[in-house]
Amino acid sequence: MSFVDKVLVSVIAGDGGNGKKSFRHEKYIDKGGPDGGDGGNGADVVLLASRNQNTLAAFRYQKEIKADPGKPGGTVRKHGRSAKHLMVAVPVGTVAINNKGQIIADLIEDGQTAVIAKGGKGGFGNAHFVSSVRQAPGFAEKGEPGERLELTFELKMIADVGLVGLPNAGKSTLLSKISNARPEIADYPFTTLTPNLGVVDIDKDVSVLVADIPGLIEGAAEGKGLGHDFLRHVERTSVILHLIDSYNEDVASVYQTIRTELKAYQKELATRPEIVALTKVEGLDEEIIADLTKQLKTVVKRGTKIIAISSQSGYNLPELRYAIKDLVVKARAKHAVEVEAQGIPVLTIGDTSAEWTVTKEGKMFLVAGQKIEQFARRTDFENDEGVQRLRDIMRKTGILNDLSRKGIEAGQIIQVGPDEHAQFEY
Repeated sequence: MSFVDKVLVSVIAGDGGNGKKSFRHEKYIDKGGPDGGDGGNGADVVLLASRNQNTLAAFRYQKEIKADPGKPGGTVRKHGRSAKHLMVAVPVGTVAINNKGQIIADLIEDGQTAVIAKGGKGGFGNAHFVSSVRQAPGFAEKGEPGERLELTFELKMIADVGLVGLPNAGKSTLLSKISNARPEIADYPFTTLTPNLGVVDIDKDVSVLVADIPGLIEGAAEGKGLGHDFLRHVERTSVILHLIDSYNEDVASVYQTIRTELKAYQKELATRPEIVALTKVEGLDEEIIADLTKQLKTVVKRGTKIIAISSQSGYNLPELRYAIKDLVVKARAKHAVEVEAQGIPVLTIGDTSAEWTVTKEGKMFLVAGQKIEQFARRTDFENDEGVQRLRDIMRKTGILNDLSRKGIEAGQIIQVGPDEHAQFEY
């Protein structure tokens, strides 16, 4: 299966089932009362983070995710069955973003779930509306439509350490030597075309997840080369392991090139804990290694560890492992403190769902508001009694009074919400 880490999908939650309008018709019962049952609720669309998934390739051809609708209500007050929620498995690290650029789900743990589209509520049957003043209601509610969204799914790998560097810096070779990963290795640029993950067992107490990010080049943050497609995978890493080929003519310039790309993509990346590793030193003497290290010290942040390594011979790999361990353990402890410090969420006072507005456009009056639009979606505008119920609700909430103050006259059209079918005469 090919690696896919960004897809655009249409998500459609299930519509609520319509309520039933019916009256009892039994042989020995005269003038049976209303007995229409309520419709069932439509299914939610729920994302489920699963460690068994490692790519979004399943959505490359499945561009629509559609949940089942609720069943309509039946006679004899039978309720329609609610649809079973649609569970959609995605890799751990998947982010769902709406067309406004807002993150609506961020799944970072195996088994974590998030509702990304709510199913519609089922409509009430006419038996629901029986009262002392309404003995035989001749209307029932429609089910609410489920939410419909255009979403982008992005996969951002969850790793403790991100390996970065120019092509052929030795990232894949190092990952194969210190972890259980077996990435493709060759002596030409851009061998790695997809991110690779490997588990590094430092000791019996600490294991670290390392991500090999495909080679970056100058201008990657602006779309050059292959690395720009995978910079998002560096976002979640706690520690950056920066590999530099010791055979580069100017190791300090190479280091600054990659740092510039990381900062251009996301400024916060420049503040991450970092280790710099000089790779492929098996053929170099101590004097040359010391000179290269000295060059790097002029450009790295003070306190950054610089380690000369050879993945082929294993030179200094134990030292590198424990340097990684120290930074990862500190990063995990810091994250735990930050999570605890978030504490109890701040709650805002006041429910704005019942608020509404009235505006005039030509000879039409537009009514907008979360609650009143919800009632309108459940109204059958081809049923006079159903429309009259909506009028009653608007009267009780003061909307009709506001329409009157704004000069509405008999026969003019009222539209509730953006749906052109939700219209009736005043």
